[in-house]
Amino acid sequence: MHHRNDCTQKKAALGPELRHGWRMQARVHCVLFLENVFSTSDIAVNLPPTANMTGQAVIVTGAARGFGLAISSRLMECGVRVIGWDRDPSPIAGDDRFLHVEKIEFTSADAVYAATESALATAGQIDILINNAGIHGPQVPVEDYPLENWQQVIAVDLTAVFVCTQAIVPHMKQGGYGRIVTIASQAGKEGLANTSTYNAAKAGVIGFMKGLSKELASFGITANCITPSLVETDLLKEMSDDHITGIRAKTLMGRLCTVNEVAGMVAWVASPACSYSTGTCFDVSGGRAQF
Repeated sequence: MHHRNDCTQKKAALGPELRHGWRMQARVHCVLFLENVFSTSDIAVNLPPTANMTGQAVIVTGAARGFGLAISSRLMECGVRVIGWDRDPSPIAGDDRFLHVEKIEFTSADAVYAATESALATAGQIDILINNAGIHGPQVPVEDYPLENWQQVIAVDLTAVFVCTQAIVPHMKQGGYGRIVTIASQAGKEGLANTSTYNAAKAGVIGFMKGLSKELASFGITANCITPSLVETDLLKEMSDDHITGIRAKTLMGRLCTVNEVAGMVAWVASPACSYSTGTCFDVSGGRAQF
């Protein structure tokens, strides 16, 4: 106790200027130590210097409405050059904010590969791919679910994600950088009654992106999912009132998500700032997500 009091008295006797000098000197030594640690050749981390996205190029699938339009607009605000793909691009056909707009059938591999070459010719490179295009399908029990609808939902929500990703990955590998972000759903994590096909498709893209992340991590490319809860988009037209009410009741915030909230999350995950997360599901669920 006496020793501690002696030290306190000696520090007080030094005066504020000298005490401040000691603290500054300690901080300098700490900074120099950290610089030495993190500049060693043993740590091979190739990170972009800033989170600036100006001049990057992105393909957004399903860009004409809902999530896709909100995501496109948010990325434009970040300085990203946006190429919009949609089966019906008429709502954005005259929007000169887009670098390019392409009408495309996502279930056709030939169409996707041709559109990819067109995008590369227009932009020079593609830094970001946003797999957003999707449909919901009917809400009926499994025994009543038409096979035709099963095949359609799987083709658009799962197979098209695979094809679009497959088309762009070689170019990202060549450039040594990329961000692949796929819009999945809480339905793919927890499952919902009477939407078995949609559940299966969204669970499929989550598994696909997790596997993809392990293939691409060493190339400077991340692969992540966004898993929103129910969002105020045109997809609500395909759902019953009871279904919407049930999901709202599961949400701690007591409301549906907005497209702008999803777009904000996508913009960060698609940016250089999100440099140490891959194979991850980023929830936008208002507290609904439990794992």
